[in-house]
Amino acid sequence: MLDELVYNEIFWVFVLAVYAFTVIFLTKKTYHLMTKKGLKKEVAIYYNRKLIHIFAGGVIVLIVPHVFSTPWYPLLCGIVLTVITLFFHSTGRILYWFQTEENVNDVSFCFMWAVAIFILWFVFNDPWIAVIPPAFMAFGDGITGIIRNLAFKERIKHPIGNVYMMGVCILIGYYFANMSDIEGLAIWGVIAAVVASIVEKFEIGPIDDNVLITVSSVVVLYIGGIVGPII
Repeated sequence: MLDELVYNEIFWVFVLAVYAFTVIFLTKKTYHLMTKKGLKKEVAIYYNRKLIHIFAGGVIVLIVPHVFSTPWYPLLCGIVLTVITLFFHSTGRILYWFQTEENVNDVSFCFMWAVAIFILWFVFNDPWIAVIPPAFMAFGDGITGIIRNLAFKERIKHPIGNVYMMGVCILIGYYFANMSDIEGLAIWGVIAAVVASIVEKFEIGPIDDNVLITVSSVVVLYIGGIVGPII
């Protein structure tokens, strides 16, 4: 029985890895489509990053609680993607359709995705609380970037993005926290959503919004898991 479970989870690691790389390489086509239509390269890259956020990081994080029984395999997946994306930066052979030489935000996304899931799942033995921060980062920050890109055609930290992010994240935080076995977590999921949506606007030196979104929401959810219901 144990062997069957292990083989099943390894199978899902493989399937999700193939899916993630498929999404990444499909965005190469969207990059060329957008640039052919006259969009600036920087704008096309920014759109692609958000598409990858949503359709790779986001879709996969929704699947995680259904196919894995421990946080170790999601951690492995995230660390492998972290190493791969960092490799292309460090060798100077960036994947030009979604990576830039100016920052390594794609690397921090993969790393924080993995670490957030692992920490919360390991501490509370509950996958639903664990997927909330990476879902904020994938869907919330994803829609933020798309809205700003549509409005301003460049990467800019305008508050309109935070408003849209908050709307998306509140729904995510409430729904997944309510799925958790931890009593009274739903309101903490909403609080985490609000905090994450506010801190997204900031970047502190090498500490980008992926780090701030994840760390802030992990801290709030950890407090919520310990304190319990507040209303």
